Amino acid sequence: MTKRVVLAYSGGLDTSVAVRWMIEEWGVEVVTVACDVGQGGDFEEVCERARAAGAVEAVVADARAEFADDFVAPALKANALYEGRYPLVSALSRPVIVRHLVNAARTHGATAVAHGCTGKGNDQVRFEVGIRALAPDLEVLAPVRVWGMTREDCIDYAERFSIPIAATREKLYSIDDNLWGRAIECGEMEDPWAEPPAGVWSLTVPSETGTEEITVGFERGVPTAIDGVPMALHELVGVMNRRVGAYGFGRLDMVENRRVGIKSRETYEAPGALALIAAHQDLEALCLERDLAHEKQRLEGRYADLVYDGQWYSPLKASLDAFVDASQEFVTGEVRLRLSPGSCHVVGRRSEFSLYDYGLATYDAADSFNHADAEGFVRLWGLGIETWAANQATKREA
Repeated sequence: MTKRVVLAYSGGLDTSVAVRWMIEEWGVEVVTVACDVGQGGDFEEVCERARAAGAVEAVVADARAEFADDFVAPALKANALYEGRYPLVSALSRPVIVRHLVNAARTHGATAVAHGCTGKGNDQVRFEVGIRALAPDLEVLAPVRVWGMTREDCIDYAERFSIPIAATREKLYSIDDNLWGRAIECGEMEDPWAEPPAGVWSLTVPSETGTEEITVGFERGVPTAIDGVPMALHELVGVMNRRVGAYGFGRLDMVENRRVGIKSRETYEAPGALALIAAHQDLEALCLERDLAHEKQRLEGRYADLVYDGQWYSPLKASLDAFVDASQEFVTGEVRLRLSPGSCHVVGRRSEFSLYDYGLATYDAADSFNHADAEGFVRLWGLGIETWAANQATKREA
C-alpha cells in the first residue's frame, strides 16, 4: 500500500513543488490541507493548484472562528508580546494548522505529516513540535529542508511538471497573513539599516486624517463588542484591523531573536492586535489586584516565549493558561480608544468590577482615606532600611 502524507499547503511555490517532489522522490500519495485563518484569497484556486501538482485530495479548513476563539483569545488574555513587541502573528496560526493536519492524517489514513519550511526559520519548530505533541506516532517530513533547490530551481521544476504558480524569479518579500496581522520579511529589509519601503504595507495605509473614538467591550478578558455592538471575535478583530489600520497605526519594525539562534529583521502590521492588547492591559489595570497584576505581568513574557518557540501544546503553556483564565474572572468592562493619524491610545476605562475607589483616590472633600494610618505603616515599612543604615551603612570603609 502506498504511503500517504498530509502536507500543510499554502498554494505558494514551495508547497506546490513539494507536492510533486514528494510524489516523484518518495513515491507517496499527498493530501494537502490549506487552513483559512483570515489571510483571504481564492481557496478554490488553491485546491486546483494542489490537484494539478498531483495531490490525491485537497482539503480546505475554514478555521477563522476557531483560530480567534481557541488561539487568539488566550494569547490576548495573556497580553502575549514576544520580546515585548511582537503579537505572535505567525506563531499563533501554526498550532491551529497543526490541529487540522493531524485531524486530516487520521481521516485520510496518512502515516506522515509534512510542511514546507526551510531549515533556518521558526515555523519548522512550531509545526514539528506541535505535531509531535498531538500525534507522536506520525512521522514528520520536511522536503524543502532536504531537496537542495534554489528558488529558480523550484520555478524550473514547476514548469517541467506544469504546476501552475504565481511566483516570479525575483522574490521581493516573504509575506504571511492571518486574522491577527501580517508579517513581511526579506528583500531590502534584510539590511537592518534600510527603511522598509512604503509598498510593503497593506493593513496600515493611512486613509483617515481626523480623530475617532472606539469603545471596546470585554467579558472575562475577551473583547466581545465594538461601540456596543456584540460580535464574534474573528469578526471583531477584522473590524479593528480596518478601523485602526486606516490611521496608519500598528506597524512594527524590529530585530528579533529567532528560536534557531539567529537575529532576523522583521516587519509586522497588526493594528487590531496591538490596539486590543493595549485596551486589555488598561482594563486589567482597573480590575486586577496589585500582586495578581504584577505576577501576571511577570509571566506574560514567558507565555509569549512558549508560543513563539512552538510550545503551544506543552504542559507549562496549559498551566499558564489556567492561571491566566483565573486572573480574568473580573476583567469585564469597556475601554475607550482614541484614534488619530499614527496614534491609538486609551482615553477611558470602566468596569462594574473596578477596584478604583474614588473616595480612597481623591484629594478633595470626598477623601475617605485615613491619613493617620500612614505614619505607622511607613515607619514599619522602612524599619529594615533604617536598622541597616544605623548599624552598617555608617560603618562602611571609606
